[in-house]
Amino acid sequence: MSIEITKVTARIGARVTGVDITRPLAPEEVAAIREALNVHKALVFAADGLDDAGQQAFARHLGDLTTAHPTVGAVDGAPNVLPVDSERGRANHWHTDVTFVLNPPQASTLRSLTIPPYGGETLIANAAAAYRDLPEPLRRFADTLWAEHTNDYDYAVPDEEIDTERAAQRAQFTSITYRTAHPVVRVHPLTGERGLFIGGFAQRIVGLSANESRKLLDLLQAYVTRPENVLRHRWAENELVLFDNRITQHYAIDNYDGLPRRLHRVTVAGDVPVGIEDKESYSIEGDASHYTPVLTTAQPAA
Repeated sequence: MSIEITKVTARIGARVTGVDITRPLAPEEVAAIREALNVHKALVFAADGLDDAGQQAFARHLGDLTTAHPTVGAVDGAPNVLPVDSERGRANHWHTDVTFVLNPPQASTLRSLTIPPYGGETLIANAAAAYRDLPEPLRRFADTLWAEHTNDYDYAVPDEEIDTERAAQRAQFTSITYRTAHPVVRVHPLTGERGLFIGGFAQRIVGLSANESRKLLDLLQAYVTRPENVLRHRWAENELVLFDNRITQHYAIDNYDGLPRRLHRVTVAGDVPVGIEDKESYSIEGDASHYTPVLTTAQPAA
């Protein structure tokens, strides 16, 4: 193998060269990419010549695919591909993909199609480093907490800014209500690392009021988004970024003056999160079986 892994920052991110992701990968190449993902949490690849079919084929090396989204429509003719298009909304908030369902994706791939001449970066944060940064008393407290995640709110647009188009987008996003309780500290099934599993869909700490929950979630979130824990990826055209959705958060920066920005997302089905006492997440409302199979073992498909 000629795969080379070059770190981008000390705590998160690496660029992968020496592998052609437009073709089927050998088992040893998949193993090397998985190991690099475990270590670096987010990987950047050149993706010249990669189309929707190729992106799906690459993602399938890591496991079964989800459909595009539980409530939002897919790319025409590609039910596993979600258009991340500035014209359809801008998810400029910190989140982990689709944590409002019982088993969120284990990994996400984003491929750049149209990139503005400036701005439009994606921030990706290392939630394991954030957990390690917590002072010991706060870490012990976080270990005991569970949070309710839901899609039943608008996470990006204040009510006074809602127009007809945005109201329709909001209605589609919340057309099926999901509520799921996850451990605030999730144990990664492959590495055993502990990470803060919160983000924008986490709305309430189980057993606390909304006000108490918000203050505590904001405190923990501040550790996730410390600059030392964040990769700021400046997109070029024909790039693919793979990140571990089990132990990262990300944020698409709205800093490109309304210019076109379009990516395609493909996500890999994940397992049910587990906390430090081996207790699994549990669904409160909403059936996502049309969106994702449940990964029944910690090991990804070959």
